[in-house]
Amino acid sequence: MKNFIEKLRVEDWVAVWMSIPLLLMALFVPKNMPVVPSTLVGEVAWYNIMLLFGIVLLVIYIGSLLLHRPVKGLFPSLVVIFLLSLLAQVVEKIGIVKEFGFESVFFSVIFGLLIRNLWHVPDWMKPAIQGEFFIKIGVVCLGATILFEDVMKSGVLGLVQAILVVTIVWFSAYFIARKMKVDQHTAMTMSSGLTICGVSAAITAARVAKCEENKLSYIVSLILIIVVPMIYLMPWLANMILPLIFDDPETIQTVAGAWIGGTVDTTSGVAASSSIIGDVANGHAMIIKAAQNVMIGFVAFFIALYLSTRKEQRQSDDNRPSLAIVWDKFPKFIIGFVVASLVFSIFQSGDLMTLNEKGKLAEPAVAKMFSKLFFSLAFVCIGLDTRLKDIISKENRNVMKAFLLAQGWNIIVTFIVAVVIFGFLKPLL
Repeated sequence: MKNFIEKLRVEDWVAVWMSIPLLLMALFVPKNMPVVPSTLVGEVAWYNIMLLFGIVLLVIYIGSLLLHRPVKGLFPSLVVIFLLSLLAQVVEKIGIVKEFGFESVFFSVIFGLLIRNLWHVPDWMKPAIQGEFFIKIGVVCLGATILFEDVMKSGVLGLVQAILVVTIVWFSAYFIARKMKVDQHTAMTMSSGLTICGVSAAITAARVAKCEENKLSYIVSLILIIVVPMIYLMPWLANMILPLIFDDPETIQTVAGAWIGGTVDTTSGVAASSSIIGDVANGHAMIIKAAQNVMIGFVAFFIALYLSTRKEQRQSDDNRPSLAIVWDKFPKFIIGFVVASLVFSIFQSGDLMTLNEKGKLAEPAVAKMFSKLFFSLAFVCIGLDTRLKDIISKENRNVMKAFLLAQGWNIIVTFIVAVVIFGFLKPLL
């Protein structure tokens, strides 16, 4: 029994246990939950900040106790890391930054890098630098934002596009990266971020594939930088090419939306890019993006299963690894991700969710806020642990070249799939 309990006190499981109260709060008291303010001025803003800090402090304190980690010095260390992550999230909400699609994790890693490389990280700041733990909690909370009913709005055709594009482009991107001598774990992370939904997919895949943190931060930076020209490139290409193929304006907008939704890597980038074309394109692009987002769990699951099996095959003469060993190596926080998605999807299908003041479902919105908060904390920690020379290493330059080549291929493949499915097949049905 003692052995069994100790197995439940590893970081993967503890991340799941610490995510459960966060998701329960999201489900049952969504309207009473604090939110990340858009400004650091005013009593309401600081009331929210103090509540969020208290929640994070409890999570890391109890988590550290369960993991047998020292808790001495956690408070002052977390204060600094939390404030840096908060600043990153406030910067993300600035109008022009939001317009270009930059996410808080980008600024989080920048702030951490500046401290690590311009000054130094003192010993008293180190207890709360637990990037891996924060990311796993963020991934579990992210699962609650993947709702199957939303995906089904795109219908069978939207799901077909998502499956085709993710499958073809993921394996192509992985092949390109490996040919350019990018290591397996980084290649898997890059391929996932590029083909599914950008930062969230890259972070989730990185934890499953055991990608090094400095390489993950580089991939995230690439995604968020490349998305800026993509926001303007895709509408330009759509307006130039699609009228040569189709006469119907609505078909042009539908295909353009499917093309943009499948190629632009961030949700905010998809919204900004597709709105340049029109409302029909915008609505269709967001639905396609949602259909693609649900693939995060499937891809992460199969990466984990593949790596668990492969590792065991290398260690044994028997090419049939036991289920027990595969289970032992499987990242348990992915199970938390899947269960969170199922539970929140069941609540949605039963009309048990409420709308917030923006007209969106409140419960997934709270889960998304927690996910972004813990991702932001994690990337401050990654920045504090990373030297700039690791970011600009020769291997990372190969990652950039592979990313650009794969993104070009992604644009071509998604164009063909969108034209065939929504330009020719859909009008026939």
